[in-house]
Amino acid sequence: MYATERQQLIEQLITTEGRVVVVDLARRFGVTTETVRRDLDQLESSGLVRRVHGGAVARTRVSTAETSFVERTQRRTDAKLAIAARALDAIGAQGDGSVYIDAGTTTAALAGLLAQRSTSSHPLEVVTHSMTVAHLLAGASALNLTAIGGRVRGLTAAAVGAQTVDAITRLRPDLAFIGTNGLSASFGLSTPDPDEAAVKRAVIASARRIVVLADAEKFDGELLVSFGRLADLDILVTDAEPPADLVAALGDADVEVWIA
Repeated sequence: MYATERQQLIEQLITTEGRVVVVDLARRFGVTTETVRRDLDQLESSGLVRRVHGGAVARTRVSTAETSFVERTQRRTDAKLAIAARALDAIGAQGDGSVYIDAGTTTAALAGLLAQRSTSSHPLEVVTHSMTVAHLLAGASALNLTAIGGRVRGLTAAAVGAQTVDAITRLRPDLAFIGTNGLSASFGLSTPDPDEAAVKRAVIASARRIVVLADAEKFDGELLVSFGRLADLDILVTDAEPPADLVAALGDADVEVWIA
């Protein structure tokens, strides 16, 4: 295979998956990691991708880039469903207690699975500011649902603003499932929108335990606004082994990593 052909395939993979890893590409194409790095350097020089530690991401992955909820639901659906299924283990079989579910496509997948759980003698108390999550859980017999209001962002179908943040600060859920646009060793959890970040920050400050749901596409992402440190997390649920530097940082922060 010529270098130009390989680079075209790498570009297609990044477009589809959002992120590629040098070691995985070397194995896939039967070449050395040095060859892959040269390919990625060439693609970056052409303005097609952006290099990150251990691989590359799509060039559009800038600090303010944000796609709609509908667009994101069509990306990496199998990975998100697997992450959601694994994350449900954090609730436990009894299903009692209180849970906060953040806005996002992976947390929405979790809500869909939660709505299918059988009834319990101790209904789960669920709170959310996500209109999508609220819709998925409305009428589910195994839980009691509280939806927090506020100004709804059309891009994410989530309530934001001072009213939303104030309501969250009055809560103390046992467990919170948080979504994120980016996850890096140095910048922690991040998202493009300041209002979304303020709500997520309030949830993290309120909950007793924090579980972050993030597929591998989020690794090394550093969006405009940081809303949480790795030290704020208890569990990260993902679909692939994080890059070495992120693994080390998560270990230093005493975060459990669950791979779906």
